Amino acid sequence: MTTVLWCLLLVAIMPILLAFVGAYCRGKQLGHMDNNNPRQQVAELTGVGSRAYAAQQNAWEALAVFTAAVVSAYISQADPAITTNLALGFVGFRILHAGFYLADLAALRSLAFMGGMVCAVWMFVQALV
Repeated sequence: MTTVLWCLLLVAIMPILLAFVGAYCRGKQLGHMDNNNPRQQVAELTGVGSRAYAAQQNAWEALAVFTAAVVSAYISQADPAITTNLALGFVGFRILHAGFYLADLAALRSLAFMGGMVCAVWMFVQALV
């Protein structure tokens, strides 16, 4: 389960890393960062900055699903080897998802998203079996 917990930590850090990318883009594109109205300023972003923010939001959403899948697998004492492989797969797909999002490769991004969701759903299914 240790590897799975490391994966959970990585998935939890991903939105924060994407926030740094978005903040860099805000400073570069807009000349400054408005901490009084950051969401309003984010709406002004275009290109990679806008996609970084969208990828960050998606990463937060994926974290919730992955956390529930990990907890379900842990509580049900699902096969640790399978759970570890699924967790590693999820992390890999999420890294690809973020990269494809930033690179504006929508079809590949969707495939990576689906791959990650398959891993999470599979964790739930093995928790039920």
